[in-house]
Amino acid sequence: MASPDPTVQYGTPAFYAALGRAFVAMCGVFAGLMLIEFIDQRLHNSLDQRFGIEPHEVSGLDGVIFAPFLHSGWDHLLRNSSAIIILGTFALAAGTRRFLQATVIIALASGLGVWCLTPRGYLVLGASGIAFGWLGLLFVRGLVDRSRWHFAVGGIAALLYGWQLNLLLPKDQSISWQGHLCGFIGGAIAAVLTRRRLPKPTDVPA
Repeated sequence: MASPDPTVQYGTPAFYAALGRAFVAMCGVFAGLMLIEFIDQRLHNSLDQRFGIEPHEVSGLDGVIFAPFLHSGWDHLLRNSSAIIILGTFALAAGTRRFLQATVIIALASGLGVWCLTPRGYLVLGASGIAFGWLGLLFVRGLVDRSRWHFAVGGIAALLYGWQLNLLLPKDQSISWQGHLCGFIGGAIAAVLTRRRLPKPTDVPA
């Protein structure tokens, strides 16, 4: 019989180890984003111009992949910092493979949503669409996995970031509601597609 997933066994040493490893990993991810921003500023923001999402432009489609790694300045990056680290930690703690699969789905949903729905003339950057995707992932995962751990995580995420749901449809035109909304929807879809598969019961001979 396969052993249960330690990340859903709240209070066990394996649970805390998985959470700790996820937190360290996400701090490393954020450090990487800081390094990219440092390099970009030394290059006079040329990475932003080259790899940002340009809506409705074929040449801007590569931004679907690269734009989440770029930010318009230190203020922009720091505003995303807590969401990236905390929501990313909770999402990653459920397993690296599921996390990577979900993040790819979220990135495609958010990036393509920006490319299709944002008016021409904008250059869209930042990881906030991914962060909103992780938020949607955590909300829905508690339901589809029927896990008390994920229900608890969803509740914590709601308390910490529920107020940011108003950014799904913000009044400020400089904020990409398209990326936020499509990322959130992508996270909900990813929660269903990457849900835990419970082993099927097998017949035992009498």
